[in-house]
Parts: sequence; C-alpha cells; structure tokens
Amino acid sequence: METKPEIVAASEFAEQATRFADAGMPLAFMFATDERGARGTFAVHAVFAGKGSFRTLRTEVSADAPGYPSLTRTVHAAHWYERLIHDQFGIVAEGHPDWRRLIHHENIPAATYPLRKEFAWNTKLAHAAEPYPMHAVEGKGVYEIPVGPIHAGIIEPGHFRFNVNGERIISLEGKLFFKHKGVEKLLEGKTPADAFPFIERISGDMVVGHSLAFAEAVERASGASIPERAKALRVLWSELERASAHIFDIGNMGGNGTGFTFMAAQGFRMVEEMRRLYEELVGHRFLRGAVVLGGAHDIDTEGSAAILATIARIEREMQKVLAIAYGSDGLLERFETTGVLSYEAARAYGARGVAARASGVAFDLRRDHPYAAYAEFAPLVAVKKAGDVRARFSVRALELFESFRLIRQVLAALPSGASKSSLTTKAGESLGWAESWRGGIIDFVRLDAGGRIERAAISDPSFCNWPLFGEIGPGNIVPDFPLCNKSLNLSYSGNDL
Repeated sequence: METKPEIVAASEFAEQATRFADAGMPLAFMFATDERGARGTFAVHAVFAGKGSFRTLRTEVSADAPGYPSLTRTVHAAHWYERLIHDQFGIVAEGHPDWRRLIHHENIPAATYPLRKEFAWNTKLAHAAEPYPMHAVEGKGVYEIPVGPIHAGIIEPGHFRFNVNGERIISLEGKLFFKHKGVEKLLEGKTPADAFPFIERISGDMVVGHSLAFAEAVERASGASIPERAKALRVLWSELERASAHIFDIGNMGGNGTGFTFMAAQGFRMVEEMRRLYEELVGHRFLRGAVVLGGAHDIDTEGSAAILATIARIEREMQKVLAIAYGSDGLLERFETTGVLSYEAARAYGARGVAARASGVAFDLRRDHPYAAYAEFAPLVAVKKAGDVRARFSVRALELFESFRLIRQVLAALPSGASKSSLTTKAGESLGWAESWRGGIIDFVRLDAGGRIERAAISDPSFCNWPLFGEIGPGNIVPDFPLCNKSLNLSYSGNDL
C-alpha cells in the first residue's frame, strides 16, 4: 500500500527521515522532480518501507539555489541517491561526505543537469576534463590494481580499483555508469505504451521485474484495475523469470566462479531449456511481452502442461546438482567466509534481494508489500545469516524451489476470465513495485492531463547493491573478487539506466 506523501520543510527533511529510519522503516527509494513550471521549485522525495505500506517524505527546495541538509549523515542508504539527484538536477545535499559526481564522467561539462525540463534529450555536449579522484591507500607494500572498465568477457563496462598488500584487498571501489542510457529523460512526454519497450530493455535479464513495477505504477496512477487472471499470470511470469535466473547463477557461481565446471555445464543447459520454453509461450526467450499494460500474456492448457513438465524435470536435475555441490569440500571451502556482508552493513546500505536476505535482512516485497496476486500466493522468504558467498548460493537454491512451488500453485488455481483489460491513462501519480529476482524495484510515475509521462523515476536493485563491494571486498584475496562478483550478479545495464 502507498500512503499520501508527507510534506516537510527542507530544514526538517533529514531529521524526519532519520526518525523514519530509526523507527525501523528503511529508505527504499529517493528521487527528485522538477516542479518549477507549476510551483517554482524542485522537490525531493524519500520513500520508506513501513510495515505494510510505503511512506513518502517530500520537500521543496529553491529553484535559484536548490539544496537541503543531507540525509546521508544519518541515513546511509541515501548516499548514492543524493549524488545521483545532484547530477540529474543540480540539487545539493548539504553536508554529504562524498561529493563526487556519480553518473557524469570526466568528459561531461560541469553544471549539466539532464533531468531539468529545459534540457533536451538529444543535446550534444562539449567534451570536458572534470576531475574524478579515486580513493587510494598509502603505505609500505601497498599498490593499486585497476580492473576494467573494458573486460575480457562480454560483460558491460565497469571499473574497479583495488588497493592491496600482497594478495590481500585493503580497499575496493567501483566506478560505473560508463554507458548511462538516460532512460528517464527519454520517457518524458511519451505515452506509457510508447515507453514500455524502453522499460523492457532497462536490464535484459529482468524484463518481467521492470515491466511489472512500471505497469503497476501507471495503473495505480490512472486509477485502473486489472483482471484477477492477469494478476495471477503476473505472478507466474515473475516466478519463471526468477527460476531461470537463479539456475543460471547457481551454475555460474560453481562453474565460472570456482572452476567447478560441471555446475556451469548443467546449469546453463537447464537455463537454455527454460529459454526455449519462454519463446514457445510468449515468443521471446527473455519474456518480453509477458507483462503488458493492463494485464499479462495468457496461457492455455497446453502451455500450462509444458511449464509443469519442464519445471518437474529441472527440479529433479537441480536437486542432484546441488547434492554434488554441497558434497564438495573444495567448492564449499571457496564459498564459506568469502565476501562476507554483515547484517549491519546490509541494513545501512539498503541492500536488496538475495544480498540482503543472505545477510539476515528478512525483506521481500512479494510478502511485505504484496502486489499482483502475491497476497494469495505468498512466498516463504528464504533467509540466511552468514552473509558470505555460501549464504547467497543457498538463498538462491531455496528461492528456486520456492518459485517452482508458487508456479504450481498459480497454475492449479488460475482464475478464469480475461488476461488483460483496456487501459485509459489519465492524470495522476503513484509508486509501483516488484520483487525481481535481483531484488526490489520501486518506480514513480507521474502522468499529465493527456496521460503522458511527465516524470518517471526508476530504481534498479543493482544501484543499491554495487556499493556493497566496498564492504565485501576488503579482507579477501584478489582471486576471490570474481566469485564475490558472481555471488551478487549485478546488472551494469540496470544500474546505468
């Protein structure tokens, strides 16, 4: 549930946000809007996950000298959001401890604010040479290892700077956003239907998650409702996407993360089976078209039988693979005590998804803030406390089998009727959310009088989880970094939206 925003003065914004966080409501999202046309100000919004509802704090800041006291000093999860908002709008979080640019790289001129209304999406910028100092550690025997941004594999660009003593990592810092796409700017003025292909491509392996959060935001903003069958189908497609992603990660962590190639071969084979199934059911291997505005792609009895047969076979095979994995002392030795993320750090950074639940943070939007038909098909939330690679591996395995259970439950109780309804968009604004397989997605959509997008603010769980490397890297050795990386499996594209 979403409550009406609470308006506070800029001078009280950080104080009230701290009260919310101290009361057990973690910061879930933060974004800004350009209100100069209607109110002569900018506005900053902070969304907190309360018990059963989201509570939003909103403050207005001057258009001439936009600023407010930083939340980061007491609510650490705001640290990247506030830097992002500055790069987008020029709004200053006064007192922020790390006031470097975030999405803008050295070649972007100073005072470039692409989400201000006067900035055109196709503006061609002059090249600049703005400094971006990376953190460094000095001392005898300490040296730096730069990795990326261009990598040997097919992954997208990301730069990582290690400060090490021998093989032991002292500090680790990431620098991302090399391919920032400007999706939020591109969506301005579009109809939700025209915006939908952009949403499906934010992160290629999280199509259902992003589509669902955006669709629910638009539908709530328009005051629309969707058929019960469509709500259940949204659960079905979400859990199928989660299942194939977890199978991939289980294989990748064991195979490409440790050299236990048997797991990679088996995992990737099973993922391919599911991708082919998706293409048969929806016409796309990554489930584009599974969620649509006003509903979801329908299935018939033949499609239902194909899903049940596929997951039954893969469940049996995955149980055998996992038995071999958990019986391998060599594999577990690599997993255990590697890349530990403490409960305190996970809470402070606002970690999402598997990363949070493997560190003892028992939060899942499907259960805690039900959407679609998750109130009827509630998941059992898997939680581990160790916070290491093994814990993240185990949470994925548990979530995989829980997804299979939910898929069977949905198919057994799939309501009859229409799978979609016509959607007439109209003026309004709302949040939309979904627990993707990587973690929670929370979007904000504001529609103008013509039903077009005036502002869309989009979050991706990778944005919240990339800073975790600064916590899980130090204390490990350099060869552990790829394994830590695969245990989180974050999206460059989703982060660089």
